[in-house]
Amino acid sequence: MGKTISEKILSNHSGKDLRSGDIAVCDVDFCFGQDGTSSIIIDSFKKLGFDKAFDKSKFRMIIDHSAPSPNIGVSAIHKKMRDFAKYLNVGMYDIGCGVCHQLVPQNGHVTCGDLVLGADSHTCTYGAINVFSTGVGSTDLAITLASGKNWFRVPETIKVIVNGKLPKGVYSKDIILHIAKDIGSNGATYKAVEFYGEAITALSVDARLTISNMAVEIGAKAGLMEADSKVLKWVAEAGSKDPKPVKADIDAKYVAVKTYDVSNLAPQVARPHTVDNVADVTELLNVKIDQAFLGTCTNGRLEDLEVSAKILKGRTIYPGLKFVIAPASRDIYLEALKKGYIETFIKAGCIVVAPGCGPCVGTHNGVLADKEVVISTANRNFKGRMGNPNSFIYLASPATVAASAVTGRIADPREFRKRL
Repeated sequence: MGKTISEKILSNHSGKDLRSGDIAVCDVDFCFGQDGTSSIIIDSFKKLGFDKAFDKSKFRMIIDHSAPSPNIGVSAIHKKMRDFAKYLNVGMYDIGCGVCHQLVPQNGHVTCGDLVLGADSHTCTYGAINVFSTGVGSTDLAITLASGKNWFRVPETIKVIVNGKLPKGVYSKDIILHIAKDIGSNGATYKAVEFYGEAITALSVDARLTISNMAVEIGAKAGLMEADSKVLKWVAEAGSKDPKPVKADIDAKYVAVKTYDVSNLAPQVARPHTVDNVADVTELLNVKIDQAFLGTCTNGRLEDLEVSAKILKGRTIYPGLKFVIAPASRDIYLEALKKGYIETFIKAGCIVVAPGCGPCVGTHNGVLADKEVVISTANRNFKGRMGNPNSFIYLASPATVAASAVTGRIADPREFRKRL
């Protein structure tokens, strides 16, 4: 019997012939923590009695969730992280650098075939570049920082095949929301998901990262794709170490195979307060919004900013509406400046904030008032996610978010077909 991608990567990192359900200790290629999780990492690491990282090049701390700091308590955590980075003599990404899940692959810390742990649930993002990457708790991350290893139970795998050609105005975010509606928010709990099909192959690597990012939103430990020529070119440009592409065997065993045809897919929107509460945008055209948000580890990349800028070019956002935009990294911000996207946003009445996670996690930069409604490119919409449990979060693609910002209600981006 052949093996899945997860079975192969975990076998390669344990020195054992592993199958789903097996438990093994594996060598980890890279690990990291962010400012929402690093304080406990630091405390746990010190309690273990260690004074150095297993490999300084394979660990980073990233300040992104509350960057710049919104209060005294967070400032103390940031200082603690800076001091710890100096103590260990390890690299660190400080405020303004960007979101961890953009910085880690963008800056070549991971490559095809790697095993990666992050103290953040959306670490599964790197599956798009053929990495088994998953989120863990801060204590587990501290153990990996000290030893370079951790224990894993090899997950079963669901195979997802996405066929068809995406219609104009429909994007990778719509694909993963459509899948979430079908599989459910807990349908892939402690399983890996492998994504295949002509619709996936046609996507850019950036668009694929959006899909893998949200694998955890259906419960998955990892959301994996094969390393085709697009991926290999992408990781080479990122300056990654030599890739070790891993493919599933033809006779690999899957617990389920799900097939979708997106040829006639409409733009999708996740309604409050769960990510699988998804509807076609045409069902929600009367929903008025108070705020729009473009950014996050899901959709803060350059092509996300581009599609939104095309819709907004020469227009202004709806009167009284707030539209907050956060590029996923400093490099993306600079490139968006060069291409004129930032100027377009500002002229349209948007607020462009520092690269980071603030609005998405609700720490600052756009906390909603009671009963306010936001449409966001983020990955979660449960109560309180953006800082107020009495607000309402809808999730959609960058095109749908931008179209809605222009109209003041949830809008079908296909209304702007000539701009897409």
